Amino acid sequence: MKFIILQLLCFIGAWASPRLDPLVYSKRGLIRGLQATDGDYAMFLGIPYALVNYTNPFGPSLPYPDFEETFEAIDDSAICPQLEDFSNQITGSLDCLHLNVYVPNTATSLNRLPVLVWIYGGGFQIGYASRYVYGPKYLVRNDVIVVTINYRVGPYGFMCLDTPDVPGNQGLKDQLNALRWIKENIDAFGGDANKVTIFGESAGAGSVDFQLLSKQEKLFDKVIMQSGTTLGPWAIVESNPNAPTILADKLGFETEDTIEAINFLASVDPKLVIAVAIESNLSFMPCVEKEFEGVERFVAEHPINSEIPKAKNIPILTGYNNKEMLVGANIGLGHLDLDVFEEYLSMAFNFEDDELVTLVRQFYIGDDNNVDDLKENLIDFESDIMFNHPVHRSVQKYLENSGNVYHYIFSYSGDRNFLKWRLNITEDGAGHADEISYLFDVSIMKEPPTEEDQLVIDRITTMWTNFVKYGNPTPEATDLLPVQWTPVTKEVLTYLDIDSELTLKKRPFHDRMAFLDLFFTMNKHLLKGYKDN
Repeated sequence: MKFIILQLLCFIGAWASPRLDPLVYSKRGLIRGLQATDGDYAMFLGIPYALVNYTNPFGPSLPYPDFEETFEAIDDSAICPQLEDFSNQITGSLDCLHLNVYVPNTATSLNRLPVLVWIYGGGFQIGYASRYVYGPKYLVRNDVIVVTINYRVGPYGFMCLDTPDVPGNQGLKDQLNALRWIKENIDAFGGDANKVTIFGESAGAGSVDFQLLSKQEKLFDKVIMQSGTTLGPWAIVESNPNAPTILADKLGFETEDTIEAINFLASVDPKLVIAVAIESNLSFMPCVEKEFEGVERFVAEHPINSEIPKAKNIPILTGYNNKEMLVGANIGLGHLDLDVFEEYLSMAFNFEDDELVTLVRQFYIGDDNNVDDLKENLIDFESDIMFNHPVHRSVQKYLENSGNVYHYIFSYSGDRNFLKWRLNITEDGAGHADEISYLFDVSIMKEPPTEEDQLVIDRITTMWTNFVKYGNPTPEATDLLPVQWTPVTKEVLTYLDIDSELTLKKRPFHDRMAFLDLFFTMNKHLLKGYKDN
């Protein structure tokens, strides 16, 4: 009897000790990973969580079969079909529904760690989960498991046809299936399935918001949204039933029958489909789905009208960068001309006259027509309409649904500001996506961080992982985090300004937000998707 007890104690001790051999037995079978060389963590790369249906690649995915042999999780190069942003080449494969799990060596069955799940941005058209951009070492050193997931983008992820076979939002449903896989299997990696935070940037943040709005089961207990929300005018569009026939025609298959067109496209090399989608200037985005018996419906109504029961008492961390459209303005994505007012407002509103456009224009630029003198004003307007004010409105919605909201603005301008670094933009401020390389180890940035940049890395990753662990980014004052970040209340809109110093402030861009609050309230009936209940 003593021998049996001794054996049992040895077994428990071995299972509870730090992982040396990165081999786990998940509910899907054995998975073997790699030990990282840049930190004390194991990497399980390219684990398939679902399978694209090759006979209907624009529709729901299929369950991935259990592993009959040990799955060698050593390759994170999978990418769903797209125009890859760095090489500017069309690439990718439908065998792409994979996820990567990064596990600190401290994770054991007796020391289960909370989980942080990354959903990439890219306008729902591009993006992938590999270490090429999203290296995990800054985050995992804070004793959280990090998971990055691939999901379909472009026509394969967001073809919306209002049919049972292609109802829309397959990319969002891919994310949902990945979260279900994590819920079922993360305990095998030493993770706590009841402490899962989902976070994302831009379209990834919009995706997190869609997951929060959905009526599906709650697979997370906290959310982080960076520069994105479902209330952004770019986050949802009306479905385009003609998209398949347009694409098929470009590829030499003429038909007016949508089903014939989609069946033809299913047989075509995905790279060709992506090429003609780009040539046709078609973009594929989330849409409101029709209801079909036996078909999972994810976006049941426009986010403007959605209740958020999942937000009740959930910790929410959300914010944006202080000059979101700075990058767009410098590379031509933001149009520095006076037509920008009508163009951007028409993304959000169904206007009946030009007087409302004139009202907004006069608020931002007065009667000035000299574009060269108005760059900062136009950047402010574009940033407000696309990111700042949608986040501001979402914060109010979360509060109305009893969410516990921490709000931030990232203002730091250093050597690692991601898109500014890529595009050699030297202007002060933080543009869209500039915070990413302070959270992730971006492989193309070869130089080690400066002392100032390292401090920002240390601060933001500590706050984000504190939030994952405790639901509070600053549970106690420390030398690294000397500021107590307090949540928003209905009376006081506090936010943390993340710059070279951390400063707690109130009411960001107050005059602009107050004007837009009034403008949106007065013209609510003209908002796209709005229904008066």
